[in-house]
Amino acid sequence: MNTRDIDENVTAELARLRDSIDNIDAAVVHMLAERFKCTQQVGHLKARHQLPPADPGREARQIARLRQLAENAKLDPAFAEKLLNFIIAEVIRHHETIAAGEGDADADGESDGESAGGA
Repeated sequence: MNTRDIDENVTAELARLRDSIDNIDAAVVHMLAERFKCTQQVGHLKARHQLPPADPGREARQIARLRQLAENAKLDPAFAEKLLNFIIAEVIRHHETIAAGEGDADADGESDGESAGGA
């Protein structure tokens, strides 16, 4: 089927829906950016106080919470869990990087906890 053969009402509805999807995608990216700004601050706090990058108890609570939110929102809880696990892995990686960097800064006599990529 050629796009010229599609009813213009269908084309208009498709464009409207795709615009909505694009707006939602933009919102998701901005929300993730905000989330990572917060987790970077957590990473600096953990590093300053020699706390481990991962917190398995909190992670398990967050996964359970997100699965419940997903069920309530009619979203596949397994998908939501996979997404959160991906995000958690990235956060832990950031926290490990921050801890390594702040450990270096402490060795250099700089202990203010700030770095170029900090919060």
